[in-house]
Amino acid sequence: MNETLFGGSKGEWLRTALVAAAAFLALFLAVETLQSLMGLRYVGAGIAPTNTIMVNGEGDAYAVPDIAEFTYSVVSDKTTVAAAQADATGKSNGILAYLTGAGVAEKDIQTTNYSIAPRYEWRQSACPAGTMCPPNGSQVLIGYEVRQSNTVKVRDTGKAGDLLAGIGSRGATEVSGLTFTVDDPTSVEGEARDKAIADAKAKADELARSLGVSLVRVVSFNENTGGVPVPMYGLGGAMKASAAAAPDISAGQNKVTSNVSITYEIR
Repeated sequence: MNETLFGGSKGEWLRTALVAAAAFLALFLAVETLQSLMGLRYVGAGIAPTNTIMVNGEGDAYAVPDIAEFTYSVVSDKTTVAAAQADATGKSNGILAYLTGAGVAEKDIQTTNYSIAPRYEWRQSACPAGTMCPPNGSQVLIGYEVRQSNTVKVRDTGKAGDLLAGIGSRGATEVSGLTFTVDDPTSVEGEARDKAIADAKAKADELARSLGVSLVRVVSFNENTGGVPVPMYGLGGAMKASAAAAPDISAGQNKVTSNVSITYEIR
């Protein structure tokens, strides 16, 4: 019967089909076996380690600021809105021309506030002579205040003092908030982080020796980086046009501190 089943051209085709099916089954089983073996190395990978220690580290890095930033305001009080706006605009445009002429890019000058507000005055009503009357009066509109505030970013910190004096003599009535920053803090933050990690690793090694255990691997890491700004230099109140003396400005250094928490598996 087998000779009849596998005889002739149909038998040849059947033998070929059976061989192909057997080969496919063998390949399928081999792939499944390989995947099972590869998966063994991941068994328990998602299980949190039970024996750990956590240490904290801190690192400081310093950088010389390369950006100075301050805010100035132009304030104008006039009897009409149009007059106040015209006066404030003239002063603001003059200061803008001065700053750009001194090398400050227009992209580094930003208007942060523009406001128009009415100004009132309380006026007491007069009483007839020789009579007594209760206090009586009313609010009277006496004019309008226009205020425009701009923030300036100075990329040459050595010019900060001259610019402060220059805008004061050109109509700026308020100057405040001088701060020094680093334009690209990436490198100094990385330096602080490296020091913090080294500090934490040293503490972990010392603690492991004291406990008589070995560090296996890092299982968690957290970082908190913060910069400590230098003291701000503020100029409050009115600035007279005659006050053209440039103040001495010191950029100093900015400190960046990194605090890290590292958890190690131990055995």
